[in-house]
Amino acid sequence: MMMVSDTLRIGLVTTHVPIKKVSETITKETITTKLNIMIKTLKMDFGIIKPKIAIMALNPHAGEEGLLGSEENEIIKPVIEEFKNDGCVVMGPYPADGFFGVAQYRKFDGVLAMYHDQGLIPFKSLSFESGVNYTAGLKFIRTSPDHGTAYNLTGKNLASEVSIREAIFLARQIVLQRSQNLEMTEKN
Repeated sequence: MMMVSDTLRIGLVTTHVPIKKVSETITKETITTKLNIMIKTLKMDFGIIKPKIAIMALNPHAGEEGLLGSEENEIIKPVIEEFKNDGCVVMGPYPADGFFGVAQYRKFDGVLAMYHDQGLIPFKSLSFESGVNYTAGLKFIRTSPDHGTAYNLTGKNLASEVSIREAIFLARQIVLQRSQNLEMTEKN
């Protein structure tokens, strides 16, 4: 799941996991897998040659060097270092409250959040009506409004069409980007 708007692209390490199980789901393997998908997607689908990605911390204050949790030092930082050693521009882990509070996300092509609400609350606060839910890493293109189906608004003339329009526009943009990538690959 990647939430996309004009100003923000947020991927999630975990999606629909109860908060009490998030920390046990955060592993080097899951972060590595999601980060690889994000990098590939930003390159292939968004045309960003060398994406700059921010990684969120799991714990408040990025764990306070172990006082508030060890996941940052034991899991997240080693993954970031591996990607940096491979030449990727990956930074963090950032405490989410300060990161989004001072709009630091504007300096990055993508943000990888550790869990659902850590990424979706700031995204929907900033882009609710125009946001798009994009499923990254698929061979086909799948977009939808960021707010879901909104069945509760059916037939009431209350729903905004902006997010579905943006989802259609994003799908078209990605089709064009993938086509351009294919042309460049075939020429080489």
